Amino acid sequence: MKKRFSRKSVLAKLLIPGALLAVVVPEIAYADTASVTVMTPGPTMGPATPFTGVSSHADCGQGLVSGGGVNQATGSDRAGNGNHVMGIAPSADGVTEYTDATGVVGTDAKHWLAFGGSGSNSSPEFSTTPYAVCLSSNRIKHTQVVMNKAAGPSVGQTAKTVVATCPTGTVLLGGGARTTPASVGSLKPIASFPTFNDAAHDFGQKAAADGEGNPDSWTAVGGIGGGRDSDNTTYAYAICSGADVNVRGITTTVRFRELSGPTTAGTSQTATVGCAEGARDRDGAREHHVLVSGGAAASGGNVTTTDFTKAGSGGTHLVGSFPSDADGTPVSDGTAAAAYWTAGIHVGGSPSPNTYSDVWALCLNLDHADGE
Repeated sequence: MKKRFSRKSVLAKLLIPGALLAVVVPEIAYADTASVTVMTPGPTMGPATPFTGVSSHADCGQGLVSGGGVNQATGSDRAGNGNHVMGIAPSADGVTEYTDATGVVGTDAKHWLAFGGSGSNSSPEFSTTPYAVCLSSNRIKHTQVVMNKAAGPSVGQTAKTVVATCPTGTVLLGGGARTTPASVGSLKPIASFPTFNDAAHDFGQKAAADGEGNPDSWTAVGGIGGGRDSDNTTYAYAICSGADVNVRGITTTVRFRELSGPTTAGTSQTATVGCAEGARDRDGAREHHVLVSGGAAASGGNVTTTDFTKAGSGGTHLVGSFPSDADGTPVSDGTAAAAYWTAGIHVGGSPSPNTYSDVWALCLNLDHADGE
């Protein structure tokens, strides 16, 4: 007796392979990839005279800048009290700054600016080295820069906090901080970190904590020692995914570390944290996180649980915030897949009690992204 097949059953068998293809093909066609390469031109000498600044830039020949950093060196001047970070920020052309109107100020930036400043102490051996973190992704093909700014700080021994927030429906990839003018020797950014524009983080006054996911804002804190000037300005920058990027399934994770110190005049300390320390997924395998940016702060401590406070001395400053290896050594030009971020904190000519070194790494995870 022959086995009879209904038209319905035959059609069902014919449709099954097609149905399987409908599931499998999109996963292959839309497999998400992301990688970073760190670019740096090496050091630019300066500032060599008191109360001046120097600028330099690193460029992403391919890919878009998702973040960047700076490292200050003092040569044979081991104290190096006058050399400090004046700014780290994205740029459209490697020269022009985003300093005018606030809000979304640019798209698809490929350059990173670094600024070094000097106080009353300077040396021809001072130098400033910029680092650009260049993101290549078949998912995040466009980015946008959000800038916010505020006057100050203008009164000695105070700080000004400014927050830049990504547009709704986008993902924060990185950020930066800037203060002007360089002629006010004790004015400088003392913090640059990821955060959230929500009540739990006091709308950016508290930093993102270790393990928190998907921050949407970047905070910059300008600090001042004994100097005063009515034209002082602090700028915050957030680098966000482009308006046309489908962000469904894209996640970021914050890694954070805080160390006590330095407190002794003329000394410095580094703190390092990395995306290699990411969480494990449900199967027990370590998630693949890509370092896209990082932040640093010289603070009064507890920056993730209380509003930001200054270090114990107005002269304490940042001398570095850069991609590195696990030991805190800056990475070289063309380094692929840097996994760590290092903050360098320096105490000026006076002791700085109640001082802490803070560092953040912002890690992008595309493994489970759901592209369309």
